[in-house]
Amino acid sequence: MTVEELARLIGGELRGEGKRELRGIAALESAGPEELAYAESPRAGARAAASRAGAILVPLGASVVDKTTIAVPHPKLGFIRAAEALRPPVRRVEGIHPTAIVSPEAALASGVSVGPYAVIERGVRVGAGCSVGASVFLGDGVGLGGGCVLHPRVTIYPGVSIGNRVIIHSGAVLGSDGFGYVFAEGRQQKFPQVGKLVVGDDVEIGANTTVDRGSLGTTSIGEGTKIDNLVQIAHNVRIGRHAVIAAQTGISGSVEVGDYVVMGGQVGIGDHACIGSRAVLGGGAGVLPGKIVRPGTTVWGRPARPLDEFKRMYAQLSRLPALAEKVKELSKGGGRSPS
Repeated sequence: MTVEELARLIGGELRGEGKRELRGIAALESAGPEELAYAESPRAGARAAASRAGAILVPLGASVVDKTTIAVPHPKLGFIRAAEALRPPVRRVEGIHPTAIVSPEAALASGVSVGPYAVIERGVRVGAGCSVGASVFLGDGVGLGGGCVLHPRVTIYPGVSIGNRVIIHSGAVLGSDGFGYVFAEGRQQKFPQVGKLVVGDDVEIGANTTVDRGSLGTTSIGEGTKIDNLVQIAHNVRIGRHAVIAAQTGISGSVEVGDYVVMGGQVGIGDHACIGSRAVLGGGAGVLPGKIVRPGTTVWGRPARPLDEFKRMYAQLSRLPALAEKVKELSKGGGRSPS
């Protein structure tokens, strides 16, 4: 489409060549004359000026000399919407591949695509427009809402309930047993893992992530939450709406996570902890079992502490080598440090 058409579509203010045609999207550094890029902040001005992009999304009030620009309130959000127009999703072929195994007791709505070697067991309900990739396994009684995308090799254990427009990436496992044992009579006895897993609408779950079913209760993931690759979510965890959880995070059993929480990579949370809504956990933060992170706070470190406290401690730790040298010199001279 033309730059002019795109500007109208996303509600932006056009400057420059409105009749120029765009055919794709790219980064500022690699975009060509038929591609759209974005510059999110004034710091990107020099890169935008050097870019060969056919058009650049910029913040309101900004411009780039001798470049065609579209000014919008939020360039990155505008770029997402432009991408949907310039790069529509690949159309999947509807129907069931001949090698797929689908129980006659499963119910598939209209417009469903089922790939090679997928297995869909009895009692499964697949909503309209879903795409079930190659070698996906859907156990007895699984429910999928409409418009879901399950990439190849996703495994959904029996009884899991998944909402609408959920995206699950390759290798993810949903509904597996939680890690629950009781030590008795000289051995580990497996505690029943017979609860449920409920995934809300518009959730995205990354590759090789695992989400356990509840032990006796329910594990739940709220609407709009986005989970990265290689994340472990244990039994009876309850995650609120629109949370963001980065890679290699591990959440132990019975943890409560509020709405709009952000977790950096490699966060570890002990069992029965509570993370308040809109809290931010910096990368590598460790929350001890049973601890509470209050709503709206930012924590970092192991064990996790409020960010200001952590930064003070880290600054003091960085001075330890110099202090050690000073102590060593004093001990050599037989002196003593001032009181």
